[in-house]
Amino acid sequence: MKRAYELMVIIDSDVDDAGTVIARVAALIADEGGTVASTDDWGRRKFAYEIDHKTEGHYVVWEIVTSTAGLPVTERQLRLADEIVRHKLFRLPESEATRRGLLGEADPAAVAG
Repeated sequence: MKRAYELMVIIDSDVDDAGTVIARVAALIADEGGTVASTDDWGRRKFAYEIDHKTEGHYVVWEIVTSTAGLPVTERQLRLADEIVRHKLFRLPESEATRRGLLGEADPAAVAG
């Protein structure tokens, strides 16, 4: 059964090439059988409060479609990676995933309204 997830990652601001980290996370997702539907690179943003003595980080959001429940290998690797300040993976509700066009066909009336 296919499921849709959204993954947000905050990359440490000290990392020189965030593109390498972004590519590595996308590869982790693919290795676990997931498909990246979209990648939204928000760039460098200030934190609302200090995290690990840092005041800003590089934000990236992925929309993922996979049959692997919870992407456990990807989650573990993100927890262990020194260049990742924070990450959050959550499953999108079926209705929202369909509306975004990640699962099945989106209803044109729901997308327009």
